[in-house]
Amino acid sequence: MVTVVRDLAYLLASVLFIVGLKGLTHPRTAVRGNLIGSCAMLLAVVATLWAGGILSWAWIIAGLTIGTITGTVLALKVPMTGMPQMVAIFNGFGGAASFLVAGGELTLRLARGADSAGSSPGTSELGLQASVAIAVSGLIGAVTLFGSLVAYAKLAELKFTLRGKKYWMSSSIVLPGRLYTTALTALVCIALCVALVMNPTTAVWYWLLVLAACVLGAFITLPIGGADMPVVIALLNSYSGLAACATGFVLGNTVLIIAGSLVGASGLILTSIMCKAMNRSLANVIFATLGPSADAPSADDVYEGKVKSTSADEVAMLLDGVQRIVIVPGYGMAVSQAQHVVRDFANLMESRGVEVEFGIHPVAGRMPGHMNVLLAEADVPYDKLLEMDQINPTLSTVDVAIVVGANDTVNPVARTDPNSPIAGMPIIDVDKCRTVVVIKRSLSPGFAGIPNPLFANDNTLMFFSDAKKAFTELIAAVKES
Repeated sequence: MVTVVRDLAYLLASVLFIVGLKGLTHPRTAVRGNLIGSCAMLLAVVATLWAGGILSWAWIIAGLTIGTITGTVLALKVPMTGMPQMVAIFNGFGGAASFLVAGGELTLRLARGADSAGSSPGTSELGLQASVAIAVSGLIGAVTLFGSLVAYAKLAELKFTLRGKKYWMSSSIVLPGRLYTTALTALVCIALCVALVMNPTTAVWYWLLVLAACVLGAFITLPIGGADMPVVIALLNSYSGLAACATGFVLGNTVLIIAGSLVGASGLILTSIMCKAMNRSLANVIFATLGPSADAPSADDVYEGKVKSTSADEVAMLLDGVQRIVIVPGYGMAVSQAQHVVRDFANLMESRGVEVEFGIHPVAGRMPGHMNVLLAEADVPYDKLLEMDQINPTLSTVDVAIVVGANDTVNPVARTDPNSPIAGMPIIDVDKCRTVVVIKRSLSPGFAGIPNPLFANDNTLMFFSDAKKAFTELIAAVKES
């Protein structure tokens, strides 16, 4: 009877996982989908612990209480601008849980084999399928954990000092002999996987595999710059799902296999979407380092004598009488936490009869949907957030485009220069608007390390300021005018 109830709970949880995932496909249903998925996971965890009969209800309730309080406090304290870091940590925790559970199951089965053999550990409790699943879970789980920790450090823009020189984690950190070192570590991991499968009589091979996989995860993520984090976050999310799926095979737990497969597949699909939005392959994101070529024009060649700076008062006069404005947010908006004042500006202009929309690039920010999350948190209506493919065909009819801290995602050399590091990358074509106002602290390049000719265009005005301060001044200037 216990097994029947557990299996029915697993079936219901699996259906709820799929329904919840479906809800995440649209902003209007995303919150409900997230709640449905959370309830499904709660049901699956309670059913597993109850049917296992190992822990008492007191321990189960205590664990749920501690987890609920910890998660609630973290969710309430983390600002919206810190969501990418929180997602990275969640991915890492998923990977850690997978390889720890797989390691615990390996130890338990070897102990059972030793008891049945009477002396040394045996393999009666560990078949080929289980040993392969344990090896895969340890490998992917450990790579996910340390890859996510490095991603967190990059997203949080942590820095460290090496030989008296400061390095920012958000930049691309290329180790000497990077490709060879990474390849050698990967071969060591594969060899340890084979050793574990061929000789599953000791847990030593497993923990050596976990250690080597942790190093591999760090090696893979360190060279990836902060601007590629949307792809990395999606990929690590997929890894955590695959690790959970492998652990499901270790435990013979069907709901864990289903949930892990859903997360792994959705993460891979999202990774593909992110790579397509950058016109780059996944291998290029992981192994290549973006940067200007030797014969590329310098910033002085592009900008000298051509950049026109402006002020809040001048922009306010420019906005007088316009009919349509498109705001294109980038990472600069997230850094300055300007989403609320941007919303206030949009509301002010709409109260004066101006149509205001937001053009969202798929890889703007530091995680998939970063700009959508920030603007939704500021209560910007969903129908105002237009994806790149929706907004581009009508940009030639826009009176003023306001770019907030974006760089490579609006760089026209992606269309015009086939030798550019971002050649072929889909961009938001703000240069086709009648007037462009770029709010940026300086003319510093984006992640690609190349100047942006948009800043020197005849129809572009540069408003050099922090995004939050700039919009605050702009609101005041518009009201005065």
